[in-house]
Amino acid sequence: MEQLFKTRKDRLNLFKSRKNSVHRDPIDIPENLFHSCPNCKQTNLFEDLMHAYYVCPHCGYPIKITAHERIRQIVDEGSFQELDKGMQLKEIPDFPGYEDKLERLQKKTGLKEAVVTGTGSIFGQKVVLGIMDSNFFMGSMGSIVGEKITRAIEYATMHKSPLILFTTSGGARMQEGISSLVQMAKTSAALKKHSDAGLLYISYLTHPTTGGVSASFAMLGDIILSEPNCLIGFAGKRVIASTVKEELPDDFQKAEFVLEKGFIDKIVERKDAKETLYKILKMHERSAYAGKGK
Repeated sequence: MEQLFKTRKDRLNLFKSRKNSVHRDPIDIPENLFHSCPNCKQTNLFEDLMHAYYVCPHCGYPIKITAHERIRQIVDEGSFQELDKGMQLKEIPDFPGYEDKLERLQKKTGLKEAVVTGTGSIFGQKVVLGIMDSNFFMGSMGSIVGEKITRAIEYATMHKSPLILFTTSGGARMQEGISSLVQMAKTSAALKKHSDAGLLYISYLTHPTTGGVSASFAMLGDIILSEPNCLIGFAGKRVIASTVKEELPDDFQKAEFVLEKGFIDKIVERKDAKETLYKILKMHERSAYAGKGK
């Protein structure tokens, strides 16, 4: 793309000329040159979105990004070291079509599973991270997702390190049955040991964070942050409405609603995420140091 279009002005001029031409050749315009916002449907230059942290400049909607893009935005360049990179199921449950779907998603996303874990630094502050990716099975939590997150928590506990988990999930992975539900208890138990060691855990919710993930490690953070407009909840809005027999507010389960009810601590825009995390990490470091002095 860079060879075809050296400047933004070149790209816009080409688009206008092709738009007004009788004989348009779609091959002249790269597929990823423009992106339509899923919220307001406005069209944006892909390069502009990159510089805006993939947040729509028209409506402020945080567009879905991959785990590796999140790492690029948050972690100091060259500092990330992945943990358990090749981990995947050895015995795949006999659920119709499950094995084929796993293989397709692995090829499409380049991931083995719906979470990437590792170590890195944020403006020099060392941290253990787990970043879920909704491009892989909607970020659903199966055995490997739960195992990788648990190991990351245990690694953080062993090395007396703060922990940050970025969540995005449709919930537990039904194709794995009870094995997926067990991960809720397993991750929560690991976090209890991390907490007992006096270590910091920051949970950072992104769209959507629902089901078994929201009912376990996502809502157990010492500090819980969220992106704007993030859907946060356990059951779906229609299920809850039909159960309680009441009409729910339009913003029900949105991050802003959840913040008002006291379930999260702060909504942080994507462009401010790295600096905000750094300030929390630095504050906790000073607090821990002062505690040792006593």
